[in-house]
Amino acid sequence: QVRLVESGGDLVQPGSSLRLSCTAPGFTLEHYALAWFRQAPGKEREGVLCISSRGQITSLSDSVKGRFTISRDNVKNTVSLQMNSLKPEDTAVYYCAADLLCDHRMNNYGKGTLVTVSS
Repeated sequence: QVRLVESGGDLVQPGSSLRLSCTAPGFTLEHYALAWFRQAPGKEREGVLCISSRGQITSLSDSVKGRFTISRDNVKNTVSLQMNSLKPEDTAVYYCAADLLCDHRMNNYGKGTLVTVSS
């Protein structure tokens, strides 16, 4: 079981940018696919973006194309989500996930970090 810890959630205004980070204390993420999921109030959790262990990126949602990017740093043992041009509909709890492959359902999730986009 991989313990994932997210950080970076905040209250921001529409149009702002925010960067989320995720790490796994005491566990190496290098050989895992890493992803970001989100769950908005009253909705099911959905995948956002995933990056394979080799760096191949898979989009899991059309709603963030051109605005969000995912990256990983195997030296720092982190995965990040850069979110630009944030919209109120991006408000959600964002979860980091890890598994052998990118998929719409993955086996390990963190506890999440809250992103609120509001004026």
